[in-house]
Amino acid sequence: MSAIRSMNTTGLLSDGRRLLTTALRLDAVVTGVNGLAYLALAGPLHDLLGLGAATGRGIGAFLLVYAAAVWAVSLPGRVRRVAVSAIVEANALWAVLSVAAVATGWLSLNLAGGVWAVLQAAVVAGFGALQYVALRKATAA
Repeated sequence: MSAIRSMNTTGLLSDGRRLLTTALRLDAVVTGVNGLAYLALAGPLHDLLGLGAATGRGIGAFLLVYAAAVWAVSLPGRVRRVAVSAIVEANALWAVLSVAAVATGWLSLNLAGGVWAVLQAAVVAGFGALQYVALRKATAA
């Protein structure tokens, strides 16, 4: 119990800037890997998820650019509140649009694609929530 208390008061969770950097970089890495997968596996993903290959490639390219932007915001220096807020908002928008795409049949995903999109939305929303909390901690002091 004291180890957990110690971690919370002196570790990653207590340092808002460090938590923010970690959350942003983790988001960038996961997003980048996802983008590469969409680009490299557009054909097989069409078969697996029902996502059109051209749409998958477009999403993959967007995700790579977005990942690079998120990584750039995570670089050392002072916290750029507006940039991090934009990332938090973009993550929220992605999560909402992903669920809406499944609910409306917008991308014609099959069952596996719908499940994947909702799970992905949950992960993206989680990144956004973590980044929001970390931003508040980092700018509170």
